[in-house]
Amino acid sequence: LVNATTRRDPDGNIVGVVGVAQDVTESSKNDRAVAAMAHELRQLVDTANAPIFGIDVNGNVNEWNNKTAEITGFSKEEAFDKPLVSTFIVPNLRESVQDILDNALNGIESSNYELEFRTKSNEIRYLLVNATTRRDAGDKVIGVVGVAQ
Repeated sequence: LVNATTRRDPDGNIVGVVGVAQDVTESSKNDRAVAAMAHELRQLVDTANAPIFGIDVNGNVNEWNNKTAEITGFSKEEAFDKPLVSTFIVPNLRESVQDILDNALNGIESSNYELEFRTKSNEIRYLLVNATTRRDAGDKVIGVVGVAQ
């Protein structure tokens, strides 16, 4: 990384250039390693043999892996930004599922709760789900991720 500026004499004439260089080799290596790890984790989630889905703090879908798409019939593009509970959960379980998601958004995680997903063809799929709070690097809650079986 190089920054350069002109060097001038007392009359304002350019008499040279002053450059400051910084070796960013290690930083670049670290950036590439982090990017590679993120790619690997994304691939792991997308291709996992278990349904994985997530919501943002407003309850809208922001994670929907290939297995979830296969089970529900809804593609990632069809599911993204839709309210999870009112769109994909059967009516008689919406209140209890919303309570579980609200708890997870408040840091109270749940494991092994059963929910019923409505598929694109209006069939019901029964899933056993763990709801985990998602946090950003600053520990702020940014949503919930569900891993099912």
